[in-house]
Amino acid sequence: MKKKIQSMLAGTNWKSIFKNYLTITIGAFLLIISVDVFFAPSNISPGGGVTGSALIINKFTGWPIGLLMLILNIPMLILGFYRLGRFNFLVRTLYTVLIYNLGVDFFAGILPAGITDDLLLNALYGGVLGGIGTGLIFRGRSTTAGLGVVSRVLQLKTGIPISQVYILTDGAVLLIFGQVFGWDKALYSLLALFIFGLATDYALEGPSMIRTVFIVTNSAEAVSQGLLSRLGVGVTAWSAQGMFTNSERAILFCTVVRSDAASLQAVVLGIDPQAFIVIGQGHQASGGVLRQAFHEPQHALTPPEGSQSE
Repeated sequence: MKKKIQSMLAGTNWKSIFKNYLTITIGAFLLIISVDVFFAPSNISPGGGVTGSALIINKFTGWPIGLLMLILNIPMLILGFYRLGRFNFLVRTLYTVLIYNLGVDFFAGILPAGITDDLLLNALYGGVLGGIGTGLIFRGRSTTAGLGVVSRVLQLKTGIPISQVYILTDGAVLLIFGQVFGWDKALYSLLALFIFGLATDYALEGPSMIRTVFIVTNSAEAVSQGLLSRLGVGVTAWSAQGMFTNSERAILFCTVVRSDAASLQAVVLGIDPQAFIVIGQGHQASGGVLRQAFHEPQHALTPPEGSQSE
């Protein structure tokens, strides 16, 4: 048994664990700020879920919001235990829940409450801070429990963006929230939920800084060399058949930074005016032939010798 434990500890990536828990801690503190500074003083909830339910119960009982959130999170922790990683999930999420829920009560008398009476500003800034905090917690491989557990389970099962899942899971609580605090507060809460989800997606997946490009052309070699020499990006090619013309054509694939999308189109169409170009969004790219210097003149951008693919 002792040898087994020593073997497990020896294979543990402590640097990765520290990084994850640091990310979780920062995210939890951002959530605490969003609740104590923006949401609770203005009676706005980032959607429904546990936070909204806690605000509703607090309205009638006066019980601490953080304590109510902790109690309501217990069944969510059980669900996450069985669906999101068992003990690995439980340890991380319990750490998150304790810091976040207890921190809401602890910092309530320390952080400035209600720095503005403008409901729109509270919804926007609370949504941004809370969403970024939640995204960081997800990146640390944890959750905030609550309906975030349900949202994460549905996202992993269906692939639906988490911003849409939040709206589906929190809608019922928002209806009750509107009855208790008024429909104006419920509408601002819905806005906060939308911003919350977008900010979570941004923090979790990162900005769409790159563009993925598909090019259908009859001049594959010339277009590839043009992109390599003038933009400094690698190109991958494969053959395809046009189903309308029954002719053989080449499909090229590459990635460029967002600011180079227009330049890429100009290069391709300058070589093959009949080329068909599809440009999509991407979040990250690594490896392959990537532009070496974004601010140098185009003639100075030469691809590494022998590189032929992205």
